[in-house]
Amino acid sequence: MGSTPSPDVRPEVPPGGHGAHAAHVPTAEDFRETQASPEFQELRRTHRGFVFPMTVVFLVWYFVYVILAAYFPEFMSIRLWGYINVGLVLGLLQFVSTFAITAAYVHFANKKLDPKATAIRLRLEGAQEGDAK
Repeated sequence: MGSTPSPDVRPEVPPGGHGAHAAHVPTAEDFRETQASPEFQELRRTHRGFVFPMTVVFLVWYFVYVILAAYFPEFMSIRLWGYINVGLVLGLLQFVSTFAITAAYVHFANKKLDPKATAIRLRLEGAQEGDAK
């Protein structure tokens, strides 16, 4: 038939790793030390510095919409173009703002969080690499 290997054939992997340069498997103590490190605390501060304010902004925007709909129906029913009214536009802007916040977070995470998290992960995985006895 062909020389295609059977899907059941797997390359041998040495115990405890994926080759000669297997990453260190972090222990619970490694994680506790990392969590207490200044680098990890800075990562948490950076993350919270974006997420908490953005959450407050979105919740305020959402509740303004709900309050307008519940208590100011005459305002929400103002027609803008044909059958398009203020309520419909503000409701659709809820979706737009959700996508905008998501895009902003992805950009923020790629630029600010991921480099810091990668450095921490690499340090954690490389911890005690030569310390095996």
